[in-house]
Amino acid sequence: MTGFLALEDGTVFRGDSVAAEGFAVGEAVFTTAMTGYQEIVTDPSFAEQLVCFTAPMVGNYGVAEGRSESTRAHARAVLMREARGPAWTDWLHERGIVALSGIDTRSLVLKLRDSGAMRAVVVAGGGSVDQAVEVARAQPSMAGRALAHEVSTARPYVYSDAGRTRVAVVDYGCKRSILRRLAGAGAAVTVFPHDAMADELMRFDGVLLSNGPGDPEPLEEEVAVVRELLGRVPILGICLGHQLLALAAGHETFKLPFGHRGANHPVLERASGRVLVTCQNHGFAVAPSDAREATHVSLYDETVEGLDFPLEQARSVQFHPEAGPGPHDAWPIIHEWVEEVAYAKAA
Repeated sequence: MTGFLALEDGTVFRGDSVAAEGFAVGEAVFTTAMTGYQEIVTDPSFAEQLVCFTAPMVGNYGVAEGRSESTRAHARAVLMREARGPAWTDWLHERGIVALSGIDTRSLVLKLRDSGAMRAVVVAGGGSVDQAVEVARAQPSMAGRALAHEVSTARPYVYSDAGRTRVAVVDYGCKRSILRRLAGAGAAVTVFPHDAMADELMRFDGVLLSNGPGDPEPLEEEVAVVRELLGRVPILGICLGHQLLALAAGHETFKLPFGHRGANHPVLERASGRVLVTCQNHGFAVAPSDAREATHVSLYDETVEGLDFPLEQARSVQFHPEAGPGPHDAWPIIHEWVEEVAYAKAA
């Protein structure tokens, strides 16, 4: 069965359907990660996105339940040069994901890099190209979209109670890898919905603001909660959590042309001059700044990749230190933060 991708500017890419029949609407983006396809599709930060893989072959090492970053697939469609193995394509089909193989991913990525991420429609099976383009153009832009409520847990739950340091995780679209790393570092972990109030979070020894999809600026209530927490409980923000902390502290965010998505992004640690190779997945960023609290910067575009407010015991990173999947240069950040929270508790 054939299929196609129609971009909002009328460009069409054709391929073969290898998973669910039907159509998917969203923002066409690309990731340069060479591995981790299952983790990417199940990462809540990919909500409402049509993901193009730059890796030439996707699916060649199969799937495993332990690799999923959440309980379901969040990417709306998958675009590949070559899908390998029935385990992968069957897994996509079982989850109702539209997926195309045989796409000219090189041309598609060049298009998105030059023109920016676009609204698009993926069709698996019969369909009108003209109608698909019209549907794509009718969709709202990702800018201004608040999506955390669509992927957050509905109620609090205990992930792990085996630890002396009690950490609250605010779930804006949290990956399982973050929870595993916290528990592995010795924290007792309780997960809260995106709209958790400051008074219930301050009962814990530390608060982690998780990753998640969408634009941070419409999350005004969540930013207000973060602002209320500053100086009252240790905070670590990751990805969207980093952006929310930035807004709470007076920094600005903006939509990137085509986002940072991959596992090889270089980030400068200003204090040491060390360059970290990092895993990233975000379409919005904190604007470049020479402020003293801006501890890390992207070597691609100088956007702020890390913040540190020592007096308020709050810091954050735009990249993913849990490395699920990805390089381990930033691996110690979560473990060190849990140790810092434990030390502050004992002091």
